[in-house]
Amino acid sequence: MTPTLVRQRLPRAGRAPRVDPCARARDWSEIQERMLVPLYEAVYERLEVGPGSRLLGLGCGSGLALLMAASRGAAVTGVEATAPERLALARQRLLPAGGDARARSGTRLVGTLGDAREARSQAFTVVTAFEPIGCLDGDAEGLAGLLASATPLAGRGAPVVLAGWGPPERCATSSVLRVATKLADPLRGAGSWRPALRDDLEEVAERAGLRMDGSGRVACPFGYADVDSAVRGLLSTGLFDAAITATDQVQVDKELTEALHPHQRRDGTVWMPNVFRYLIARVP
Repeated sequence: MTPTLVRQRLPRAGRAPRVDPCARARDWSEIQERMLVPLYEAVYERLEVGPGSRLLGLGCGSGLALLMAASRGAAVTGVEATAPERLALARQRLLPAGGDARARSGTRLVGTLGDAREARSQAFTVVTAFEPIGCLDGDAEGLAGLLASATPLAGRGAPVVLAGWGPPERCATSSVLRVATKLADPLRGAGSWRPALRDDLEEVAERAGLRMDGSGRVACPFGYADVDSAVRGLLSTGLFDAAITATDQVQVDKELTEALHPHQRRDGTVWMPNVFRYLIARVP
């Protein structure tokens, strides 16, 4: 979901929260990233990603979506510009030491789009931006420009996939995400929670000069072993960093835990049904 489930936004003022980026990256990789597996599977099935596919993943995070594409036979290139710790985990996943050199030959993991351009040998046949938008004010800032820079690396007519949150009434996690806005400075504006809008994805695609070619919805429930895992997973998105800066870690943990209680089941697990939406656009 990019490298995050919502696009990361740093506080506009004040100190950055004290966090261990390596621990956050591990929590993302081990707890949170898997929540969007149904989305990845639905998109790959619809686009028939497999042998012969050359996929460019923008905001690849710790590489789970790329790993799934590679397992279908695709050659994958991942770009992760904002979270080097996650990129390091992606390299461990997709380029393990001592692995099959032939399997690794079609996989590239880079820190910038420029690096992807230099590493490209042929035009990409699929471009994905799986980091969901449509949950925070301003969470799509820069995405249209990134897509406009990336699509010249793809062939004419190649599909470009965008992802976003579904309607808030169908996303149980929306009530938990409101905690971030409540605790953060109300004057921040951009970065505050808002309901997903119907045309969020279409507006980004239009600004990037793409032509629309279909969409779909996928159920992506967030399930955790317990409340502690849920807190760690949600914090790993970076969504609550502004709230931590405005208050403190203890306060955020407390209110986040309270917001999760309605979603805790008798066996202690946490379950939040959500619906995510994807848009398929085409390179003109």
